[in-house]
Amino acid sequence: MSPTANQPNSDTKTLVLDCAVPLFAQKGYTGVSMREIAKAVGIQAATLYYHFPNKEALHIATMAHAFSDKAEGMSAAMSEPGTPEERLRRFINLFTFLMSGDKDFRMLLQRELLDGDEEQLETLATKVFQEQFIGIANLANEVAPGCDAHMLAISMAGLVLYHLETGPIRRFLPGGKSEHDDPEVIAHHVTSLLLNGMGGCRR
Repeated sequence: MSPTANQPNSDTKTLVLDCAVPLFAQKGYTGVSMREIAKAVGIQAATLYYHFPNKEALHIATMAHAFSDKAEGMSAAMSEPGTPEERLRRFINLFTFLMSGDKDFRMLLQRELLDGDEEQLETLATKVFQEQFIGIANLANEVAPGCDAHMLAISMAGLVLYHLETGPIRRFLPGGKSEHDDPEVIAHHVTSLLLNGMGGCRR
């Protein structure tokens, strides 16, 4: 539905972001023009520039918009009462389900890692991901005091993401099973590996 002149500015802005997510995911930052996004939303380019002064600002806002539900869920999972191990289980479980259900966001992230320049990546890191990363690193430090919290936080997220991203090919590798695509199975495996090492993966 195209926004009308009577729609609140916040509604138009949300429509723009909703349309921009799949466009940036499919074509990347350089492959999408402001005019193309305006056309997809059904507004004039001037209206788009009213909300976002340039494509860089729109791109950052799009990443933040696509990440917002994950950020809220992750914060809740890590802040609820419980032992560090219990909170880790909640975090990995929720993170796995959230990421498995949002292919567009995973594609956005992949494109940035492959195509983003240093300045763009630094902006995304500090303006979109930093707060949640600090929370994950703090949890990592509670679960495994003395470990490198930065590297452990990356491993916590990376184990989940790699299982999701390799799904299209790993099912054809020896031992691949359809159940390995189940977010609950992935979350359980990753949590057991993090808490118990390779010994915890035995059935």
